[in-house]
Amino acid sequence: MIAWRGGGSALLAALIVAAAPAWAANIAIDPHEALYNLTLESAKSASGVVGANGAMFYKWGETCDGWTLEQRFHLRISYAEEDATDISSTVVTFESKDGLRYRFNERRLRNGEVDAEIHGEAHLDGPGKGGVAEFTKPEAATLTLRPGVLFPTAHTLALIAAAQAHEQFISRYVFDGSDVENAGQVSAFIGSALAPPGAKAAKPLNDPLLQHTGWPIRLAFFPASDSGTADQTEPDYELSMRLLENGVTQDMKLDYSDYVIAATLSDIKKLARPGC
Repeated sequence: MIAWRGGGSALLAALIVAAAPAWAANIAIDPHEALYNLTLESAKSASGVVGANGAMFYKWGETCDGWTLEQRFHLRISYAEEDATDISSTVVTFESKDGLRYRFNERRLRNGEVDAEIHGEAHLDGPGKGGVAEFTKPEAATLTLRPGVLFPTAHTLALIAAAQAHEQFISRYVFDGSDVENAGQVSAFIGSALAPPGAKAAKPLNDPLLQHTGWPIRLAFFPASDSGTADQTEPDYELSMRLLENGVTQDMKLDYSDYVIAATLSDIKKLARPGC
């Protein structure tokens, strides 16, 4: 699952249930939790950014009828001529395995003060059909979701299915509830398959969860207008990652154009599947 929200992010052999979308039927997801170190990869001088460091905890769990996501991250950005900024976020979501129901909760802090709280839920009327998203925070609001919209886990499964089918480009509208706005367009460029790092690799790359085929994928995130369609040609930001066939994200780079934040895996462990 892509886990970096507002910035987004990502599982043992749990087959997607038959009720899942047809293209996900043969994808085996490994529920897992992972820890990533966040650092500044590069920055343009005009950005004023001179450093960044932090950490992100990411947990992709499974229930009998859905997938749960918990993400917590903290990032401190240092500037040449300004005080440093501390950004923290906690995200908890649930998405049904049929891809039709989604609940989302997020709390963001900036320098220790609450910057945003977003709660709500969304549903689709059927596979490939439109639906509705209803927010309860920051205020009551209702959005109409266009046909073909995906929720985040379904989008990750679509990426894996496309990579397995040797597709190089797919574009979908994705609703994640990270802001009170409609689904944004996410365009994905998929590279050639990469071999696993091998059991002799240094920790944590030698973990069994990482001994799977993966693909380099670059995602471009475009905002949506109130009508639910993209209305600008340049993305808000881009995310590069190595996504494995079991749903694990081995590493990530978040490109905001003026600066790039890298997320490097430091620890990972598998989670138990439910006894359904």
